[in-house]
Amino acid sequence: MKVCRFSLHLFCDGGSRMDFVEVHETRSHTRSSAEEEGKIGKGKQKAENGGRDGEQQQASKNKKAKVEGENRDANGKPAAEVAAEFEEFCKATRQHLSINEMRRMLEANEQDPSGSDDAVVPRCQDMMFYGPLEKCPVCRHQVDCSGSNYLCRGAYSEWSTCIYTTTDARRRDQPVKIPEGIGDETVKEWIKKQESRIYPRRELTSSNKPFAGLVISLSGRLSRTHQTWRVEIEKHGGKVSNNIIGANCLVVSPAERERGGSSRVAEAMERNIPVVSEKWLVDSIQKQQAQPLDAYDVVSDLIPEGRGIPWDKMDPNEEALESLTAQLKLYGKRCVYKDSMLQEQGGFIFEKDGILYNYAFSLCDQGRGINEYCVLQLIQVPEKNVHLYYKKGRVGDDPKADERVEEWNNVDDALKEFVRLFEEVTGNEFETWEREKKFQKMPLKFYPIDMDDGIDVRHGGLSARQLGVAAAHCKLEPLVAKFMKVLCSQEIYRYAMMEMGYDGPDLPMGMVTDLHLERCEKELLKFREDLKKAPDSSDKANVLWLDFTNKWFTLMHSVRPFIMKNFQELADHVAAGLECIRDINVASRLVGDMSGATVDDPLSDRYGRLGCSVAPLDKESDDHKMILKYLETTYEPIKVGDVTYGVSVENIFAVESGAGPSYEEVKKLPNKILLWCGTRSSNLIRHLQRGLLPSVCQIPAPGYMFGKAIVCSDASAEAARYGFTAVDRPDGFLLLAVVSLGEQITEMSTAPDDTKELEEKKVSVKGLGRKKPDESQHFKWVDDVKVPSGRLVASEHSDRPLEYNEYAVYDPKQVCMRFVVAVKYEEQNVVMGEE
Repeated sequence: MKVCRFSLHLFCDGGSRMDFVEVHETRSHTRSSAEEEGKIGKGKQKAENGGRDGEQQQASKNKKAKVEGENRDANGKPAAEVAAEFEEFCKATRQHLSINEMRRMLEANEQDPSGSDDAVVPRCQDMMFYGPLEKCPVCRHQVDCSGSNYLCRGAYSEWSTCIYTTTDARRRDQPVKIPEGIGDETVKEWIKKQESRIYPRRELTSSNKPFAGLVISLSGRLSRTHQTWRVEIEKHGGKVSNNIIGANCLVVSPAERERGGSSRVAEAMERNIPVVSEKWLVDSIQKQQAQPLDAYDVVSDLIPEGRGIPWDKMDPNEEALESLTAQLKLYGKRCVYKDSMLQEQGGFIFEKDGILYNYAFSLCDQGRGINEYCVLQLIQVPEKNVHLYYKKGRVGDDPKADERVEEWNNVDDALKEFVRLFEEVTGNEFETWEREKKFQKMPLKFYPIDMDDGIDVRHGGLSARQLGVAAAHCKLEPLVAKFMKVLCSQEIYRYAMMEMGYDGPDLPMGMVTDLHLERCEKELLKFREDLKKAPDSSDKANVLWLDFTNKWFTLMHSVRPFIMKNFQELADHVAAGLECIRDINVASRLVGDMSGATVDDPLSDRYGRLGCSVAPLDKESDDHKMILKYLETTYEPIKVGDVTYGVSVENIFAVESGAGPSYEEVKKLPNKILLWCGTRSSNLIRHLQRGLLPSVCQIPAPGYMFGKAIVCSDASAEAARYGFTAVDRPDGFLLLAVVSLGEQITEMSTAPDDTKELEEKKVSVKGLGRKKPDESQHFKWVDDVKVPSGRLVASEHSDRPLEYNEYAVYDPKQVCMRFVVAVKYEEQNVVMGEE
């Protein structure tokens, strides 16, 4: 008698016992019967089958080949069979092991025993069946299986959770250890039998199932038939239901809104089931991931709560418009948060012993998808009790924010609750922060944004309705009044912060303290030094980038955080962003509160505070003509998308700043040259009031390649890049400065490895670009100042990183700002359609 033996790894006997059994199948009787029958009717079978035996044999061979071709584990078992065994094993472990025992088993095998019961159970089951997982290769923390991949639950630092993922995690080749005290002998027996068995490989769920676990309902006339969509949805892991109840969302055509909506749409709205456009299905399949339902909503703005789509889920253009038109809710240390509604009752920030009880906090952790703010205030309302206001939420997602206003009869009790909330939110002692400004960032806790006692210029500057009135009552020369009107308006600061993504309405990034800016600068400099020590491409370098990104967007709260990966992004979004926020803070202090009446000539008042003389140049003067020639010959159109932009000069102003060296001082220095400097309009007040300042750090990217230097160019095209804002805001400014390059100039075509020696010796640097002004057209201006005017031509440095020449000067005493050129960017080669 031939016996076929196979092992069923796990068998549940009446739900009470977990055991291994051997199943013996006796085939003697079956075979004997077949043989006997075959002898009796052999000829008859052949006649009746008509050759079907050959077909059956071929089918049997095909089936056998298919089975042999299946994915098999190290024990030779098909993946489907292993998955089924694991499912049965999971059912049994819940009956034979308590949660506490599972935690002890995880700990005994150097796996993480912490977390909720829902996290511990699958972690222990995975370890017992497939083997203990190795630690995360990046942060050395626990790696867990999510079903479709392995991901780390650890953290790099107090600022960042780990984002390591893989589809093939390493496991330890050793048996599972059982700690003392696990009383179920069945478990011990099972584990003992595994010692002679190789751990199977866990086959993960395919990642191309974006609708896995989702129930989707369809309604109305879609671009494809409902049956076609049903097939597609089921193919990608979802289920289609004809009933709204139990569905995760209802998919409709956008036209459903115009038609007033069907009864099914109305039912979905009543049950708070998302109603989304058909494009959600298309995009989710295309991107192999279920897209956020909120971003495809078609009807929620019809209900009282409003549309309520978080900004980070919107199209970037829509998000920019939302943030630009959003009203600033917190704009300084003494500001009562707008949503509290207490400012309308005359409320003001409670103050005691020199402490203003008003705090804003930020938290960004992209490993966990967190980008949140928190506001905590004590507000005193005249002739009423003190109120505690608390709000915490995700940036741009007001409908889901946690918000409350509480009135307190006893001030001391209100103060205690305020301090308790501060410590709960930050993990730090209140007094240590407030008195000594000492603060330690805690994991997944907020960090305070240190607001200054003033008014963010986005709120305090001139609004659109005030601009004309302010200029009409101004005693300044009309062109100067117009110039000051631009510098004191809210608009240029709103747009600048929106373009950088630092314009969240809930946190006043335009009015932070110098201490906060110093902390940001310190972190940037530290990160730059850490990068120099790290390999260019390694897990350690990637960790540094992510950790700094989270740290930066926590300190410098953004509505559009992203993980930075290269030096150009560091230059554009961190270094330039820090300089711009610093300059806007200077503007906030100078412009102050202009929200009241403008009949008292606020523009003349702010001009007096500027400490800089501004005078328009006569358009017939030699200086005006010289500057026009210099700009025209060294300019190349700016290309944005498929459109190119030229510039036209509106006005030119001669300036003499009270900060830095005067022109009289600089003209006595050797080797003088007139150079272009690019600037945002939002940065101009700081330049005029405090002079041109060095870059914050060295980054191997244009503008920052040569370290802490004042960087200028001999090409107006280079400066125009910085001055350009957007298509719908064509006005900008370019600066001209007289620069003494000194007796010694160092020429470089690439970024130096270290700029410390250059900074210490204050030796001027000329960075050689791929293009340069034609030297035959250079000329001398007054006081032996060289003007490197000339048509831009190709240089001998065609493979270098700089497009145009850059000049770096390390001593601010060698630079004097001389002219401000107001320009307008104009589209070129635009063909207007016929009306």
